[in-house]
Amino acid sequence: MTDTATQINDTITANDVVLYMKGTKEMPQCGFSSRVAGVLNFMGVDFADVNVLADEDIRQGIKDFSDWPTVPQLYVKGEFVGGCDIITEMTLSGELDQLFDDKGVTYDKAAADKIREANA
Repeated sequence: MTDTATQINDTITANDVVLYMKGTKEMPQCGFSSRVAGVLNFMGVDFADVNVLADEDIRQGIKDFSDWPTVPQLYVKGEFVGGCDIITEMTLSGELDQLFDDKGVTYDKAAADKIREANA
């Protein structure tokens, strides 16, 4: 494993929920990152954010690590879940709630329901 892959593996192992994104959860730097961070923040999920714009090795390395061409990328309990479109679909279908329940991740169920109600 390369140093970058080891660093990524260590990060996703040490944190229950990790979002590799452009910018930070407080200040996203692209619309897709903003959407996923916004969903997680609104749902009260405690997650680590990794700003790929701060490190070119991580920016490319996360794409190689997951074999997924775009950022943001969400990991839950060390497992790659998907990017913006997948997380959006999972949120609206309730699959993200189920994943969090299955993995023992704490989130605000009422907030998740509000997202679905607002998008119905």
